[in-house]
Amino acid sequence: QVQLVESGGGSVQAGGSLRLSCAASGYTYNMNCMGWFRQAPGKEREGVATIDGPGYRSYSDSVKDRFTISRDNVKKTLYLQMNSLKAEDTAMYYCAARGRSCYSGSSSDPGWYDYWGQGTQVTVSS
Repeated sequence: QVQLVESGGGSVQAGGSLRLSCAASGYTYNMNCMGWFRQAPGKEREGVATIDGPGYRSYSDSVKDRFTISRDNVKKTLYLQMNSLKAEDTAMYYCAARGRSCYSGSSSDPGWYDYWGQGTQVTVSS
């Protein structure tokens, strides 16, 4: 089993920045593809960014050029640097992991992932 714990959420004004972290524990050898997802009230969970074991990254169009996903495999931590935040970025943010390459399946589909954190709230005021 893998346990994921997110932190770093909070309230910020539009144009500001936040850095989310996701600490992994347990059988972390079973993690390859990791991703950030978000879910706003009344909306479906959507993919934000993914990163493969070797470091290959992908982003949704809505956050490209504003957000950066990274991982520290020694610290077993996933990060999401969020800059130029907008009100529409307001959501609960979740990290997820699966023991396969992001390119082996539907890494943008929340149902593809095996492990999830409990989420951290991000609120952006305009």
